[in-house]
Amino acid sequence: MSPLFVLIVAVLATTYAGPVIRLATAPALAIAFWRLTLVLPVTGTLAARERRPTPGPWPGAIAPLPLGLMALSGLALAAHFWTWIASLQYTSVASSVVLVSLKPVFAWGIAALWLREHPTRREKWGIIVAVLGAILIGVADARGAVGAIGGDVLALTGALAAAIYYVIGRRVRATVPVWTYATVVYTVAAAALAGLAIGSRVPFTGYPSSDWAVFLALAAGPMLIGHTGLNYALKHFRATTVNVAALGEPVGATILAWLIPSIHEIPAPLAMIGGVVTLGGIGLALTSGEQSAG
Repeated sequence: MSPLFVLIVAVLATTYAGPVIRLATAPALAIAFWRLTLVLPVTGTLAARERRPTPGPWPGAIAPLPLGLMALSGLALAAHFWTWIASLQYTSVASSVVLVSLKPVFAWGIAALWLREHPTRREKWGIIVAVLGAILIGVADARGAVGAIGGDVLALTGALAAAIYYVIGRRVRATVPVWTYATVVYTVAAAALAGLAIGSRVPFTGYPSSDWAVFLALAAGPMLIGHTGLNYALKHFRATTVNVAALGEPVGATILAWLIPSIHEIPAPLAMIGGVVTLGGIGLALTSGEQSAG
């Protein structure tokens, strides 16, 4: 299957996460926990059928170094979910969207320092253009709201955590199959979020059936197809490219929020301009022509 096709489908699958989450009444930590946990039976079953080319201390085992990196990736994913969700309680949506959209910039720096991967000139312009477009979407959603420093720091931390998650994925996916990688990472992330939920006294059950429908929808789309598809793409595309492609999520979410009758938020002209600019930047990055063969 074409890695580019998988990447596009994965990004499309993530776009409905925001609008669907708004239909739930459950706390954010519970939503994040269940979107990860409900996908584990599927990824775990598929992982059990994969061949594991990475040598370990016994047949079929995963070597200690990749396993440690996968655990770190899971913690980074949990940190991304938690800090981004928490930022919305302390700062404006606009500030959060703008700062989280900087994750391709962080991925650019981390990948250059650790993996010695550098984007091409065309891809650099794609990153810059896509980030500017995402910023325009965030600014359009400001509506006079003023962000708080603490919330802005959380959003920025969420961007850094997401970049770490993707760069580690780029490194580990070179030797570890996608379903094995996804299962370990999602398990660690779910466990970390469970610890945060327990510490915050957030219940895991007792939610209405409509919330469980949201949990299942998030697990089936944004997690199983979305995040796993992005992790699949990391073997074939640089982490910076995958991060830029992921900026298509707010564009799709804005369109869906407009089309879904129960939400029906008409995007501001600036948001529509930002969406076009973001898609243009993504197009530049994806057509740079110099990606890993994988």
